[in-house]
Amino acid sequence: MADLRKLIIDGKEIEVDPNLTLIQACEQAGVEVPRFCYHERLSIAGNCRMCLVEVVGGPPKPAASCAMQVKDLRPGPEGQPSEIRTNSPMVKKAREGVMEFLLINHPLDCPICDQGGECDLQDQAMAYGIDFSRYREPKRASEDLNLGPLVETHMTRCISCTRCVRFTTEVAGITQMGQTGRGEDSEITSYLNMTLDSNMQGNIIDLCPVGALVSKPYAFTARPWELTKTESIDVMDALGSNIRVDTKGREVMRIMPRNHDGVNEEWISDKTRFVWDGLRRQRLDQPYIREGGKLRPATWPEALSAAAAAMKGKKVAGLIGDLTPVEAAFSLKTLIEGLGGHVECRTDSARLPAGNRSAYVGSARIEDIDNAQMIQLIGTNPRVEAPVLNARIRKAWAKGAQIGLLGEAVDLTYDYAHVGTDRAALDKLSSQQISEETRAKPSIVIVGQGAIREADGEAVLAHAMRLAENSNSKLLVLHTAAARVGAMDVGAVTEGGMDAAIDGAEVIFNLGADEVDIDAGAFVIYQGSHGDRGAHRADIILPAACYTEENGLFVNTEGRPQLAMRANFPPGQAKENWAILRALSAELDATLPWDSLAALRRALIKAVPHLAQIDHVPENAWQPLTRFDLGKAGFRYAIKDFYLTNAITRCSPLMGELSAMAAARHATAMAAE
Repeated sequence: MADLRKLIIDGKEIEVDPNLTLIQACEQAGVEVPRFCYHERLSIAGNCRMCLVEVVGGPPKPAASCAMQVKDLRPGPEGQPSEIRTNSPMVKKAREGVMEFLLINHPLDCPICDQGGECDLQDQAMAYGIDFSRYREPKRASEDLNLGPLVETHMTRCISCTRCVRFTTEVAGITQMGQTGRGEDSEITSYLNMTLDSNMQGNIIDLCPVGALVSKPYAFTARPWELTKTESIDVMDALGSNIRVDTKGREVMRIMPRNHDGVNEEWISDKTRFVWDGLRRQRLDQPYIREGGKLRPATWPEALSAAAAAMKGKKVAGLIGDLTPVEAAFSLKTLIEGLGGHVECRTDSARLPAGNRSAYVGSARIEDIDNAQMIQLIGTNPRVEAPVLNARIRKAWAKGAQIGLLGEAVDLTYDYAHVGTDRAALDKLSSQQISEETRAKPSIVIVGQGAIREADGEAVLAHAMRLAENSNSKLLVLHTAAARVGAMDVGAVTEGGMDAAIDGAEVIFNLGADEVDIDAGAFVIYQGSHGDRGAHRADIILPAACYTEENGLFVNTEGRPQLAMRANFPPGQAKENWAILRALSAELDATLPWDSLAALRRALIKAVPHLAQIDHVPENAWQPLTRFDLGKAGFRYAIKDFYLTNAITRCSPLMGELSAMAAARHATAMAAE
């Protein structure tokens, strides 16, 4: 680290790294500098000039604090520390001038603008604006862009901060937005008026400091001060992105990202952000019992006693779905195993070894990607399986990291070395000699779920672990199901996988597993939130809460336990998952030994102590696998359609529209005859 340098900011002396910009130094000193174009996760643009400060002894004009580094400052005449003023008359006058220019063409839209109440321009205009304009010419107007069904544009409000251009280019990795024209004619536009082809485009809504880019599905539905805000965790993929769920009454109105440097930084995928319209459609809001081939509504006592009667004395199996909180998985495991049955969470046939956390989670943290110089992807397409993680890999690539891909060649938004597509390439990769120079570089091996779903999945994992050992790399197993790691932690697995668990079972208790086809013959009790595939096959339906409607624990793909908090209440007669299982256990005369969520969590933590360490990644003891006999299969990716991966997304009209658009975009174009 460079030697620290003394600096005086508004009369306060601090020591900072000379490579920092003045705006960052001011933040360290606790001084807030207004800004529109500057964003700490994007490159410096220096084009809004709102962050002007006075450099004492420097040129007789204000300096843009985002574009000047501390090391560029000259010391005083007798070697005194450089001095910065952020509140002098010169600075105030300069910022007021900048604000007046910004408002010259800005329309008087505030009463009808969706950004109202959380708009940077409004806030700064309160501090630096004046109550009249000296500008008498007509205001310029711009045509709105069609960026697709997610982002609504009002380009007359745009102040050309270029945050959206820098985000799409640098973070999302698409080159479809830019600025054309000069002076008054300059405007942000999309290349050939294309809609955005990215599954992270919704982040430009948060980045826009004015109301030029707003959420199309949320438009004109609520004001920020009407909303109840709940900090929670996303379950659309296994990354465990930190989110804020905003509700109005009983309904979720929007989902926003929360900053967490160790997980999602401050980005979320479009599926995470816009899936809320699926939370209110095709909901199961009362119990059902199938009679004469048809489902009929029932009461809770009726449904629970029918379920208990079906299960008593029978061979029972339990399946755990991809969106199930750890508490519900633990409750089902305790209940079913108490009845002599088996439970299974690996419903996609992934060969994840039970009890070996270093093999089903790995040894790497998500933030280790930032400093990795070599990243090897095995059987995973992170752009689809975890877009926010993919953006992190892209950030490492931009800093010079080398990426290798083993699997079908796809567009990952960055360059990579294509190592091969089959098991033979993996065998060659894991057994090659690696130089000490390469071993000294921080490296990560990332294994996808598609790579370990075949019969030789455990051998693929063994080779990946051997590659990690040979190259002195860390291993990250990239899951696609939010509930998987937590369910593996509590031991909700059966030797031999799902086929062994349901083999010969007369009754199958399906806890939200909607991606599974259950053969005819078995009696199926389905507990879940949406009328999806699991409910269609069910003989008894028990309506449950979804992830925004109950407090639950989820463990993300790196093994970090996180709490999802209840933001609203389930519809109709639907109940919390753990409470349904507790009530059913009483009907079965096998009452579970807890009657509150707190008591259940105490039992859970007693059984699995590391789940008490919320937001902490436990160290996993390294236990290499020993089965190396690979088959002949190629690598197939776990997710084919990013937008339709679970019951909630399949009930979302918007996700259906996005899926159809993605399919049309990637279909082979036909030549005009």
